[in-house]
Amino acid sequence: MPDLNEQATVVNEFLVGLLDAFGLEGSVETSIEGEDIIIANITGEQAEALIGPKGSILQAILELARTVVQRKTQAGARLRLDIGGYTERRRQALKIYASGLVEQVLEDGEEVMLEPMNPADRKVVHDVVAESDGVRSYSEGEEPRRCVVISPAPVD
Repeated sequence: MPDLNEQATVVNEFLVGLLDAFGLEGSVETSIEGEDIIIANITGEQAEALIGPKGSILQAILELARTVVQRKTQAGARLRLDIGGYTERRRQALKIYASGLVEQVLEDGEEVMLEPMNPADRKVVHDVVAESDGVRSYSEGEEPRRCVVISPAPVD
């Protein structure tokens, strides 16, 4: 299996090339977290152009980077990408939003279906719900229109 450092180098080169291709000022840093996750961060004022509405461009870049790593190294690393701190801001906003929806479901007793989300965003919502008593969550639908549903937990 290819070395994780080699895979991180491939990710870094791809992202630097992407910035250059779009003529954007920015810098790329890659690091390895744990035993199997590559973290890539793009910073710079112009780099924020690569986020897109609701992170859609960021998600596309993440998928492209994964594909490039697979093709060049014949291995698929777990990869996290953040551009200008967007991913962390989005995660925090989703936690607050999901907490509010948990309260709503607990008060109303009615299930709530969220808008379609990417897998990383759905995981944030599922994690918030898992920490709450009296509610449960599940995903419904097919990619890319897969949604999280938060509902009252069945009473034992």
